[in-house]
Amino acid sequence: MKLALIGYGKMGKTIEEIALQRRHEIVLKIDITNQEEFTAENLAKADAAIEFTGPHSAYENVKKALSFGVPLVCGSTGWLDKMEEIKKNVTEKNGAFLYASNFSIGVNIFFELNKKLAALMAPHPDYEIAIKEIHHTQKKDAPSGTAITLAEQILERNNSKKRWVNENSDNVEDLEIISERIDPAAGTHSIKYSSTVDDIEIIHTAHSRKGFALGAVLAAEFINGKKGFFSMKDVLNF
Repeated sequence: MKLALIGYGKMGKTIEEIALQRRHEIVLKIDITNQEEFTAENLAKADAAIEFTGPHSAYENVKKALSFGVPLVCGSTGWLDKMEEIKKNVTEKNGAFLYASNFSIGVNIFFELNKKLAALMAPHPDYEIAIKEIHHTQKKDAPSGTAITLAEQILERNNSKKRWVNENSDNVEDLEIISERIDPAAGTHSIKYSSTVDDIEIIHTAHSRKGFALGAVLAAEFINGKKGFFSMKDVLNF
């Protein structure tokens, strides 16, 4: 495949490494130094594009790439308040778009474990629930997109919690997400259920960016030639 990279920071470079190992070709690299090359003509050279930037630029990048008709994979977080607009855009333009808050195969298995555990714990309100996420200091948004996904999965299955908050809270209806930024952490997420008699905890710890990069490349391979809105559940056939 021929791939375009929109965002060429540490994550973009790791995606490039994995893509080349899988015998793909990188035909375009866009970062803050060459925005003028982000054109329909240049993107037309690619079979798919992968967008990893930040909350400040992701939405405009996604909208622009979709307007050019290229199948797009996006892993940027912090802009999801505009996702419904993008879904509508994909439908109107008969485009192809795949979004994931986390592309790691391990994290997506972790998502499934989280949903199952949340359902099992729902009848037991004596357990308090807390989420903790740790990332490197260069991560711009907090809480992480992965932590938000985990929280929303719990809220869908546990009526004792009404909302998630990114702080300590004395309100029993709040699901706390505690965010820490520590170098050189690649990403750790934990969900802990605590009672007076015991604790139950599940944890996922990333050791490097390579797991995220591999998942993003697998997503690009999956979306090539397709139309519609997809997630990693489609890629992994969950």
